[in-house]
Amino acid sequence: MPCMEKRYDRDYFDRWYRRGGIGGRQRLARKVALAVATAEYHLERPVRTVLDVGCGEGAWRAPLLKLRPKLRYIGFDSSEYAVGRHGARRNLHHARFADFEHLRPCPPADLVVCADVLHYLQARELDRGLPGLAELCGGVAFLETFAREDAAEGDEDGFFGRPGAFYRRRFEAAGFRALGSHCWLSPALVPGATALELA
Repeated sequence: MPCMEKRYDRDYFDRWYRRGGIGGRQRLARKVALAVATAEYHLERPVRTVLDVGCGEGAWRAPLLKLRPKLRYIGFDSSEYAVGRHGARRNLHHARFADFEHLRPCPPADLVVCADVLHYLQARELDRGLPGLAELCGGVAFLETFAREDAAEGDEDGFFGRPGAFYRRRFEAAGFRALGSHCWLSPALVPGATALELA
């Protein structure tokens, strides 16, 4: 029997984000603050632009704007529901991760977010899109990804339990360098980093 493609529809977001409350608002606010502070530390200025790939309903947008009201946010997701319902108000657009093999919707962003996405992608889709994310990152990427070694709780439908080394190899091959806590330094900024800033 052919497997059905996972649907990121209203029921999905209701179950995992409204009723299930994955992480909650306070946890999200802490992640946003961490990502912004890390990017600003390395850029040595306030974050002005954010590209959110796999943005869902654009949950990062409000806490980002609360911290930096003038920043420009753009999000992309494969969910027709999320983009159809929230796209116009939250600047969300339709794209699959692999589309970033060629898609260049903006100049390199100060902060690239790809949170809770990569462990649901087939390896070939991840490999197609990841170099594009590296090109589109001018500062820091927050690549929140869960691995086989983690005791993460949440949506296991379509989850690929790969070892952490699988992702490290791919991120580094794309030119990113680890900063810790899901943060990765843009290839453009790696030459200026000191030895102990890199994990």
